[in-house]
Amino acid sequence: MENKNAGNPVSTGSDYIVVKAKENGVQVIGLTRGLDTRFHHTEKLDKGEVLIAQFTDHTSAMKIRGKAEIWSKHGQLESES
Repeated sequence: MENKNAGNPVSTGSDYIVVKAKENGVQVIGLTRGLDTRFHHTEKLDKGEVLIAQFTDHTSAMKIRGKAEIWSKHGQLESES
């Protein structure tokens, strides 16, 4: 069977989060799946910037550093500095 998504991130439930920076320098860090959890991607946001991120076969968790608003299907919350 051919994998039609070869080379593209594959969604594991299409869960997204939205992060809006409330200050400069907010970091959104993607963490890998598998036996060893590792950092695999980091984005830095300045105040007012918005990032829409998706959980995939490679991304099992996200860590947010800094003051930000976060929305997901589970609701809205704010991180602190």
